[in-house]
Amino acid sequence: MTEPSEREKISLGAVFKLFLTVGAISFGGGVVAYLREYIVRGNQWMDDDEFLDALEIGQTLPGLIAVNLSVIIGDRVRGAMGAVAAALGVLLPGSTIVMVAGILYMGNRQNLTVNHFLGGIAAAAVGLLTAVALQLGHKQLVHVRDFLLVMATFVAISLLHQSLLVVILVIGPVAILLYHPKAHKGGEVKPLETREPVRLGHH
Repeated sequence: MTEPSEREKISLGAVFKLFLTVGAISFGGGVVAYLREYIVRGNQWMDDDEFLDALEIGQTLPGLIAVNLSVIIGDRVRGAMGAVAAALGVLLPGSTIVMVAGILYMGNRQNLTVNHFLGGIAAAAVGLLTAVALQLGHKQLVHVRDFLLVMATFVAISLLHQSLLVVILVIGPVAILLYHPKAHKGGEVKPLETREPVRLGHH
């Protein structure tokens, strides 16, 4: 993992270029997988715990997960300007490509080749997200309550077809109570809770 002193050497250009690359190649919504590959495994600007913290925060905030995660990571490695550079980088390719693709798709939406191509991209994106879930899952899913919360969320959304907002409002408070240090005997914090929270801002 890149230490805080080394992060000061990360240029805004490097941040913008990395997120521009991710924004350009993360077809089908696989941005989380690409970000982890570049941020954690490639440049080592974060470790898995920090990335997971950023992902958890990004998923609980309104808006696109790609933008939320980019802002949090950019802020983590280069402060406010890093957040701006990361957000612009990840948005620019997608915005440009979507406008062009939208125009082209309107005239080719009945084309079987185009539909098969889009289906392949969607399948690849699901594979990427599954890989990331498995890689990060062993750090997060270590207690029975973790699996119970996952299953409750899955059942509520996939089987009962409840709104995501409703699920968050119901399961969120339950998760907070279960993971609060006072919920454990003697106030002892279990290993899962000992991870340092993501430190926002430039240090």
